[in-house]
Amino acid sequence: MIFVNFKTYRQGTGTRAVELAKTCQEVSRETSLEIIPLVQAVDIFRLNQQSFLVWAQSADDIEFGPNTGQVLPEALLATGAKGTMLNHSENKIPTQVIISIVNRCRRLGLKTLVCAESPEEAKEIVDSGPDFLAYEPPEFIGSRTASVSTAKPEVIKEFVNKIEKIPVLVGAGIHSQKDVRIALSLGAKGILVSSDVVLAEDPKKELLELAEAFRENN
Repeated sequence: MIFVNFKTYRQGTGTRAVELAKTCQEVSRETSLEIIPLVQAVDIFRLNQQSFLVWAQSADDIEFGPNTGQVLPEALLATGAKGTMLNHSENKIPTQVIISIVNRCRRLGLKTLVCAESPEEAKEIVDSGPDFLAYEPPEFIGSRTASVSTAKPEVIKEFVNKIEKIPVLVGAGIHSQKDVRIALSLGAKGILVSSDVVLAEDPKKELLELAEAFRENN
């Protein structure tokens, strides 16, 4: 499984988001690997209307009412999102808020992917039962020279061992088949990527190369 975070890169917004989502869909079909775009809330409806399966990049712990500028989980569901990411290192939220949103999304039928910077942070979240937990230390995000897989394999192993019942993803600097192989060999079920794919000259080629490591792992 690969989650591709479109962030707010120019290549991942508006009409360009459609092309990138199409690339994710094509690679998914060619490799039989689940590839899920994480997109801005404003792009969800557009992509859903074109039959792309997408998740939101975030959601807020709010109810219907005067909450201008925040993202209502019910609104995500109505626009066609199948799930949401929470607590990315670029958008950290308190643990109790994460737990509240996870529980809310479960009631709505929205899946959740929660990011954590450490096994200790993940342990505080795990009992709320998100669908996925991602280990993503912020110091490697966006790096093309270092990755969590090569720099902290022992922490990946610890993370996986502590989070026994929830699939673990690995992100932050993942940019090669070697990075993917290491993560999978340590027990991860997938990866979370962004700039390596979204900013690539040929996103499809980059995705196919990362996906190849999953085939080798089977």
